[in-house]
Amino acid sequence: MKQLQAAGPQMGSVKPASSARQILVSRSAIASRVAANPGLTVKEDAAPLFTSFKIGKYELQHRVIMAPLTRCRAPNNLPVPDMATYYAQRASLGGLIISEGTVISEQARGYPNTPGIWTAEQVAAWQPVTQAVRDRGGVFFCQLWHVGRASHPDYQLGGAAPVSASAVPVGDGSVVFTPRSEACPFPTPRALQLDEIPGLVQQFVDAARNAIAAGFHGVEVHAANGYIIDQFWKDNTNLRTDAYGGSTANKARLMLQVLEAVAAAVGEEHVGVRLCPYNVWMDATDGIDAAVDKNVWLMQELQQRLPDLTYVHMVEPRVAGGNVELEGEVGHSLAPFRQACGSPFLVAGGHSRASAIAAVSSGQAGGVVFGRFFVANPDLPRRLALDAPLNPYNRDTFYTPGLEGYTDYPFLNEQQVVVSF
Repeated sequence: MKQLQAAGPQMGSVKPASSARQILVSRSAIASRVAANPGLTVKEDAAPLFTSFKIGKYELQHRVIMAPLTRCRAPNNLPVPDMATYYAQRASLGGLIISEGTVISEQARGYPNTPGIWTAEQVAAWQPVTQAVRDRGGVFFCQLWHVGRASHPDYQLGGAAPVSASAVPVGDGSVVFTPRSEACPFPTPRALQLDEIPGLVQQFVDAARNAIAAGFHGVEVHAANGYIIDQFWKDNTNLRTDAYGGSTANKARLMLQVLEAVAAAVGEEHVGVRLCPYNVWMDATDGIDAAVDKNVWLMQELQQRLPDLTYVHMVEPRVAGGNVELEGEVGHSLAPFRQACGSPFLVAGGHSRASAIAAVSSGQAGGVVFGRFFVANPDLPRRLALDAPLNPYNRDTFYTPGLEGYTDYPFLNEQQVVVSF
């Protein structure tokens, strides 16, 4: 299958408008009005996306969900005031936002300038951000992140090797960026010892409690994209022969222990999980048949163990990893997992307005998670409701410091809206 860089319809890598003063005035006026007004004009074909949807104890007013998006704008792992602006711009009444990956401990780090949730200072710094989303009527979940082997000794205490399920390095030729943003080969990780695993579980528990204290409505356990939990779950990264390796049940053990412990700490109705059955990001893979069998089993296991889990969030098979999509028919889908899942089911990965409507209309998804389109369109739900033009996103500013490509994308000007019903 040929790979290409993902791009949405009529999208290009161009810079957003640069008139900051005009943008800020427009954004303030429009965002305040949208957040305060539950009545949103919706074209008839988009109606499925704009019906209410319950996840856990929260009644969402629409099904357009903001994805967890790493932005690398939190120096020293501390949230900054600009993050409150960024998330508030994208908040909507009864809309779900999943935060950028938020590292749960010093050991969990692997990317420069990503926010943390393991210290009191970080909790306090998150509070204005979560309050800004709450003030707009949004629902805000914190994605709990431990990168495992996708790290570098410069992030680790004493320059130690990163940890993983097994001593298997990322082998796909990708590189890790150190805290000084230097590109380096991924090192060989150290396999966690059995007696260390309860401490890893506790890191997730402590982070979940901290997230609630910081004002988040709930947490999403990041068990996807080749990070620590996925490293235990995927066949090519887990070579263990103990209770955490070998069988499907053993490879799922860490994930289930984390989810059950986090749910016990903050309540099942405040816990979601992200999974990627087919994704090969960070060189963590299963064969197609194994991926189907394992994840159908997992859906059934979650239904038995955590029947009130807030949601399951899965990445579509057309997303190979990162921002890379597969061209043409993929030949497999998330349908087997949707059928086996007893929780609200969210799908992410390369969706357009039309495919999102189709996914919800057909029952293949309860909600659709958008990433790059939400970066460039802070009022994305409104634009999808009206079938209005989308701002193009600028890849060059996805992970760079500063406000360009972060809080300077314009809202839809009401004079631009021409709706034909």
